[in-house]
Amino acid sequence: MAALSSSSSSSSFPPPPSPISHLVFFVRISGLGVSFLVVSWALNFKSSFLPQSTSQEGLIYAVLHPLLMVLGFIIISGEAILVHRWLPGSRNLKKSVHLSLQGVALASGVFGMWTKFHRNDGVLANFYSLHSWMGLICISLFGAQWLMGFMSFWHRGEVRSTRMNVLPWHIFLGLYTYGLAVATAETGLLEKLTFLQTTRNVSRRSLESMVVNGLGLGLALLGGIVILAAVSPMYDTLQRKLMYSSDRTKNLKS
Repeated sequence: MAALSSSSSSSSFPPPPSPISHLVFFVRISGLGVSFLVVSWALNFKSSFLPQSTSQEGLIYAVLHPLLMVLGFIIISGEAILVHRWLPGSRNLKKSVHLSLQGVALASGVFGMWTKFHRNDGVLANFYSLHSWMGLICISLFGAQWLMGFMSFWHRGEVRSTRMNVLPWHIFLGLYTYGLAVATAETGLLEKLTFLQTTRNVSRRSLESMVVNGLGLGLALLGGIVILAAVSPMYDTLQRKLMYSSDRTKNLKS
C-alpha cells in the first residue's frame, strides 16, 4: 500500500520539462536575434542596397529581398521543421500546420527571388554568382520537397507502406534544403559585404560590417540548433519513458 501511495503521489507531479523544449527555446531566441539584425540592416542602411539606382521602387524591392529570404524563407521553414516537436494535438493537425508553414516559406522564397528579376536586366543577367545559383537550386529543391510532402503525407490515397518508404528521404531532403538555404544566405551576405567594402568604401570595422557579420553568425547558430532539435533522439526517449511510467502506474493502481 505504501508503494502504491508513493507511486500515485509521484505521478501527480508534472513531468520535468523535455530537453527538446530547451532546444526549441534557443531556436526562438536565435530567430529573434536574426530577425532583429536583418531588419536593422534593411532599415538603417538602405543606401547600401542600391549602388546604381536611386528609385523608390527599386529600393523597396532591394530591401525586400533579404527580408523575405531570411524572415520568410529561413525562419518560417525552421519553425515548420520543428512543428512536430512543439505543437500539441493530433498528427493531422501537426501535418496541416507543417504543410501550411512550408507553403508560406516557399511563397516568400519565390517572391524574394523575383525581387531580383523585376528590373530590365532580365533573369539570366542575375545568375552570375555562386549565391544566385545556390538560391535557384535551393528554391527548386524546396518546391519539389513541398510537393512530395503533399503527395506522400497529406494525400490520403497513398498507402502506408509508400509513406513509410518516402519518409526517410523526405526528412533528409528537408534538412538538406534547410541547410542549403542557410548556406545560400551566408554566401549572399559575404558577396554583399565584399561588394560594399571594395566599391563603397565601407570600413571593415564599421557598424554595418558588424551587423552583417553578426547576422551571418546568427544564421549559422540558428541553422545548427534547428537541425539539432530536428534530429535529436531525446524527445522520443523521454516520451517513451513517460508512457512507460504512466502505464506502469495504471497497472499498479488496478
